[in-house]
Amino acid sequence: MSTASSTALRGSLSRPPVLVRPRRVMLGGVCAGLAGHLGWRVGVVRVLMVVASLFAGAGILFYLWIWALTPLQGGTADEAGTVRRRVPVAGILLALAVVAAVCAVFIAYVGLQVAGWITLTTALAATTVVWSIGFDRRDPGRSKRYNAGVRTTTGIVLLGAGGAIVIRAISPLTAVGGVVMVVLGVLVLIIPRIVQLWTDLMAQRATTVREEQRAEIAAHLHDSVLQTLALIQNRAGASSEVARLARAQERELRDWLFAADTPTERDLGTELREIAASLELDFAVRFDVVTAGESAGLVDSAIVSAAREAMLNAARHAGGDVSVYLENSPSSVDVYVLDRGPGFRLDEVEPGRLGVRESIIGRMSRAGGSAAVGPGTGGTGIEVHLHLDTRPQETGDD
Repeated sequence: MSTASSTALRGSLSRPPVLVRPRRVMLGGVCAGLAGHLGWRVGVVRVLMVVASLFAGAGILFYLWIWALTPLQGGTADEAGTVRRRVPVAGILLALAVVAAVCAVFIAYVGLQVAGWITLTTALAATTVVWSIGFDRRDPGRSKRYNAGVRTTTGIVLLGAGGAIVIRAISPLTAVGGVVMVVLGVLVLIIPRIVQLWTDLMAQRATTVREEQRAEIAAHLHDSVLQTLALIQNRAGASSEVARLARAQERELRDWLFAADTPTERDLGTELREIAASLELDFAVRFDVVTAGESAGLVDSAIVSAAREAMLNAARHAGGDVSVYLENSPSSVDVYVLDRGPGFRLDEVEPGRLGVRESIIGRMSRAGGSAAVGPGTGGTGIEVHLHLDTRPQETGDD
């Protein structure tokens, strides 16, 4: 081994790991980070931290200092700033605040000075709210309902304890402390709701502005670009390359303009439109997809595959304009694919060519439906009719 490589090996062995805080911690991850950096056991570091805290709070200050300056372990972009804590810190602080509030009310009713307990209760309640907003809000293990419940309970505790102390106050200072608790309780209860209302109002206003801008852009483009693309298609003919490119650009532009108006559910009409858009990019064909009736529910893969095969055959062998008609009813689905090509007779197709027989007729038969292939209206082109019952048939058994 060379001198340079041995020196690098000794340096890598002697260099301690980088001081970072893990993302799965008990409180802040400081003790776990120090243990990994020093090569010690986590339990030893925690005991030393507790012992150091007994010396005028030195351990607490050191803990907070390391917490503030030590970065988190590297993670994905979605995990930025997220830490999972095993200890419900906000819940523990809330429990301590409840205990302090009960003690404060009891001491106030006994007739003793309660200023110290008021201060302790207020400090614990404020820390609970700050922790819930600042830390638990970014903790994936703490839901929004949990955080809202913690803050609401804290406000109720402050409001109830403060009111009870004001009623039994034996001095002006005690009365002032009770009033402060009541005010803080009211603020804790109403401020999150005010913030939520304000956020919803701003989001609604931004949505309205975006919709107005989109409508203005859509109106302008409809009067200029979309009409120009439609004119190019009509003048160039459905089978030309220019018409195919213009049709693709028109579809992309319409999808961008009216994306908010398209259904998010994966119904059969959406599937057929996507198939048509894909085929129009590869073949000199123009599909006109028309749907009628409401979707019966989930899309059956058999009718989607059969319709894709029928549309592919029309695009490949006929081209030009192809009509696709989808009819939904509560009990069945019918799809018609009609081209204007030269046509063919199914009984004249060679037995070895199984595209129509297996990919369309056979597939629909195996799915419990039917498929018919015949000449179109007036004997022009080919019409493929796919039928599938969506309502289970009654067997007659009791």
